[in-house]
Amino acid sequence: MKRAQRQRPDDLTLGVTLGQVYAKSGDQPAAQKQWERVVSQLTSAQVAPVATEFQKAALPDWAARVYLRGRELAKNETEFAPQLIQLYTQSGQTDKLMGETLRLVQDNEQQLPFVRNMLQNSLQDDKDFAALEKELLSMVQKNPERGVYSELLLWLQVQRRDFTGALVQAKALDRRGRTDGQRVLEVAEIARRNKDYESAIQGYDYVVREYRGRPYYALARQRLVQTREDQVRTTYPVNVAQLRSLLQDYQQVLQDLGRTPETAPVLRSMASLLAFQLDEKESAIKLLNEVIGMPRASLDVVDQAKIDLADIFLLRAEPWEATLLYSQVEKSHKDTPLGYDAKLRNARLSYFAGDFKLAQSHLDILKQATSREIANDAMQLSLLITDNTATDTAGLALRDYAVVEQLVFQNKIPEALRGLDGLLHKYPGHALQDEAWLLKAQLLRRTGDYNGALTALESITANPKYDVLSDDALFLAASIQEENLRDVSKAQQLYNQVLVKYPGSIYVAEARKRFRKLRGDVVN
Repeated sequence: MKRAQRQRPDDLTLGVTLGQVYAKSGDQPAAQKQWERVVSQLTSAQVAPVATEFQKAALPDWAARVYLRGRELAKNETEFAPQLIQLYTQSGQTDKLMGETLRLVQDNEQQLPFVRNMLQNSLQDDKDFAALEKELLSMVQKNPERGVYSELLLWLQVQRRDFTGALVQAKALDRRGRTDGQRVLEVAEIARRNKDYESAIQGYDYVVREYRGRPYYALARQRLVQTREDQVRTTYPVNVAQLRSLLQDYQQVLQDLGRTPETAPVLRSMASLLAFQLDEKESAIKLLNEVIGMPRASLDVVDQAKIDLADIFLLRAEPWEATLLYSQVEKSHKDTPLGYDAKLRNARLSYFAGDFKLAQSHLDILKQATSREIANDAMQLSLLITDNTATDTAGLALRDYAVVEQLVFQNKIPEALRGLDGLLHKYPGHALQDEAWLLKAQLLRRTGDYNGALTALESITANPKYDVLSDDALFLAASIQEENLRDVSKAQQLYNQVLVKYPGSIYVAEARKRFRKLRGDVVN
């Protein structure tokens, strides 16, 4: 190696290899001294090849030192930032990674998408996200004029589902960018999709108050009432007086904004409320026909109303009218999310009718749908049919279960509960037992019988053969203890069981977050 160095004195990669020779022979001090010499002799042109050589030798710390020396030579504190970010990511040096990423966007806001991706891929633990959030909050306070830090903090808080914090940043960005409440509206929409209705309502209410008469005002008015309805409908038992009050709120929105294609979603929400919650189907049908016959209404608006109308026909036990409308939308929206939605509802209709073969033919197509939500729903129903017709080819138990699910769809909860009790008695030991117990628990929770729901869930969690739905049952039990019975200790215990018993469950992330919150950790 020394002979090679004499022959090629400008090739500093040979010095890296010589250091490796010392290290392999057990002389670590000599190796360190040799690598120090390489770093001290660097020129700008030699930075990239020498750093690459250190990486090939599995010496990432030395590669990082080379890039940092290259930064000094270039007199540019963001030089080689992507390479350093990659090295810090691979070696798990989170603090240095965060420093590099924030330095990268300091002078070049165009790097924001790259920085988000690197942080998304690199930060795994809650403590890492918390550390980054603390650093960003500090930078926002020190540099209030730099929107890029607020953008990054907003992104981080959405990732952590801290929608209250995200709304603060969104408001600041709206004021700075004069975007008429668009950023706040976006965060409110994400909060609503994640069922954080309180944060969503705060966001919509802010846009309504601060941006009256602006482009997003009308949409915020609609979403505000719709989110309040979501909140009421998922707070058990459902308060009918509050539903009536929401109906008046919808009517006020229509009075203020008019009955136009833009306010058609309000008419659809009112129809759903009337049909499914207040049992006023005729009034609901009238509203939907108004949307369908609305002049200048887009095809999407009309066909969404047709799907809603078909749902109400199914509610009234008129499946032929329902399938006719679903099929119309399938045909007019072929290979689109709306068309797939109509096909999924047609599949569910066949399932309710006990025609599992026809339902499966629809579902086989939908499992390839571009919409992940529709594909997942199709896969779930397909597996239910497949699993419960494999040994019971006639599908007798599944037919009874499908009838119960139709009763649930029709909001006939007492009848559905009686049907489940009959099914559990009629088919002891059947594969559908765990599905039936879980559905019964969900329905009992809706009626306010929380202890009855917990007893039903114990029929799953106490039976080792019900391993497929055990994590679902355990998480639901923990949610009931936390949200309905307010038993913090018991809820914490059950969330911990989810983490310990089912580390691969889809509920792990949420269970961990809730467990830490109940324990008193500072968790966003």
